[in-house]
Amino acid sequence: MRTVAFVAGVGASVRGSGCSAATARAVVVQRRDGAILPTTARRGARISVVRMCAAAPRTAAELEREGVSDGGSTKSAAKKLKDGITQKQKKRDEIKGGGSSGGGAATELAITAQTEDYSQWYLDVIASAELAEQSPVKGCAVIRPHGYAIWELLQREIDDRLKARGVQNAYFPLLIPQSFLSKEAEHVDGFAKECAVVTHHRLRVAPESSDQGRASAKGAPRMEPDPDAELDEPLIIRPTSETIIWYMFGRWIQSHRDLPLVINQWANVMRWEMRTRPFLRSAEFLWQEGHTAHSSEAEAREYARAMASVYAEVCESVLAVPTVLGEKSPSERFAGAENTFCIEALMPNGWALQAGTAHFLGQNFAKAFDVTYTGESGARELVWATSWGVSTRLLGALIMTHSDDTGLVLPPSVAPVQVVIVPIAAKSADAKAAVGQVIDRVVAELRAAGVRVKVDDREKVRPGAKFFEWERKGVPLRLEVGPRDVARNVILAKHRVGLLTDDKIELDIASEQSGSIASTVRRELDALQKALLSAAQTRLQVGTVPVSSYEDMKARMECDGLANGVGMYEAAWCCDAENERKIKEDSKATIRCYPIDKQTPALLADRTCFYSGRPATHIALFARAY
Repeated sequence: MRTVAFVAGVGASVRGSGCSAATARAVVVQRRDGAILPTTARRGARISVVRMCAAAPRTAAELEREGVSDGGSTKSAAKKLKDGITQKQKKRDEIKGGGSSGGGAATELAITAQTEDYSQWYLDVIASAELAEQSPVKGCAVIRPHGYAIWELLQREIDDRLKARGVQNAYFPLLIPQSFLSKEAEHVDGFAKECAVVTHHRLRVAPESSDQGRASAKGAPRMEPDPDAELDEPLIIRPTSETIIWYMFGRWIQSHRDLPLVINQWANVMRWEMRTRPFLRSAEFLWQEGHTAHSSEAEAREYARAMASVYAEVCESVLAVPTVLGEKSPSERFAGAENTFCIEALMPNGWALQAGTAHFLGQNFAKAFDVTYTGESGARELVWATSWGVSTRLLGALIMTHSDDTGLVLPPSVAPVQVVIVPIAAKSADAKAAVGQVIDRVVAELRAAGVRVKVDDREKVRPGAKFFEWERKGVPLRLEVGPRDVARNVILAKHRVGLLTDDKIELDIASEQSGSIASTVRRELDALQKALLSAAQTRLQVGTVPVSSYEDMKARMECDGLANGVGMYEAAWCCDAENERKIKEDSKATIRCYPIDKQTPALLADRTCFYSGRPATHIALFARAY
């Protein structure tokens, strides 16, 4: 099927269709052959236009289950909605900066097809799933409850792994003295253009005698910084916390017995961005940043590499997002780092996304903040440092890796609602009671098994509209409990995605054995988690191709991407910052990393750089990136 107009609620306008709620009376399915198949719907229903993949025709029983009847005036209803569907979709200004404009139902927005406009598709998925939306502050988004719940689940998974390694959580100030950033030259150079600066500690009402101080059109006085409240030293809203943390490390570290010192902080940071995209790039974002001090160079370097591996494991086992573990080229390193280890993911459109980094900082910050310790010999020595972090950028990777043209797709491990139960209306009191008893039993079993479950028992919303809403929000598994199914001692289950099956599954509820339903549901969720990872792994493998020359890579970039998923190019490379800059300017491709498992003498033997022809020093992955 190509497009569907779907009954989704009551009393709102028909968005993007050109029809008002008062005149919208039909549900229309348009097939690939252009035929229109209408069914009548209640007057006043809201209709939302969505794109769907080809699917088998629904039976009369399925239409009845979804709250749709199969009668009505075919020609007149078809004409009204077909005319509306073919109009140009209303411009969605409200989500350009990060989401919908204000709390409407997720069903109000049509989702642009990935093949039509990938960037808009990404924004549409975020808006329709109610993950985030634009705030009044340019570049800063509001993360809505559903989006924040996903972040909390991911945060918990990461935090558990950090604590298992002996990491302690702490919190450091949001504001950093400007002079601190000047103590490490490379560090300040890397962040200077992104810093937000606080210069005053209070406001005042602007003097009425000033032209600029006149009351606004609404009569409210204009506020301005109080000239008498200027700070002696400007404060920087943290773009990262190395400087303030290393100031404190200098107070905490005295002896070799104080090492290693391993601290983590969950916080927000500010890096002024002019061109933003929800979760991927914003002025303010949430993250964790870890910082360590060690007595030896080897220990510190290995710790940084190990943390990159921890991030790779989280992405794979929790988010079902496979990554490439590698090291950044000198040009792409973190400001002030001697080595930056990273994990790179490949998105379906062929663009790479840096999912996490870990940095070996050498002794740069120890020198800048005079952090020394008394060694076992009694001499004062400088410590060695690392820092490492991941952010809400991982949610962007999650959304793009798994979602489809219907909406968000979530792996069960980070789905705030893993199972949604939709009761199907019963006509008799006895049948309704039987359905309620089954639902109570299923909910109790699932919660006892640790499954996050929600019952959608809203009475004035039809089952089909509920299906549609929860599909857009990415709930992995839907259970339907209706009187006819209960009479047969079954309930129906439907996966959010068809990686395992497109069909509904019947779950037997006849067994009195405690936990039988929960064990079946858990198996389905585990199978879906594995299937999502497997599909993403295949996409990464297919999307990474070797190239023998720069001309070959550049030519491929013109036709690869969303059409075939290819976007990472593996090439022999002679490390050269100037050549790297030229490639970036010419093709927009950058070195994403030097894959750790590819830097072996056997793979580099007799290889020449695909760009310069000089002997190769590395195997590099090139790609366009977010």
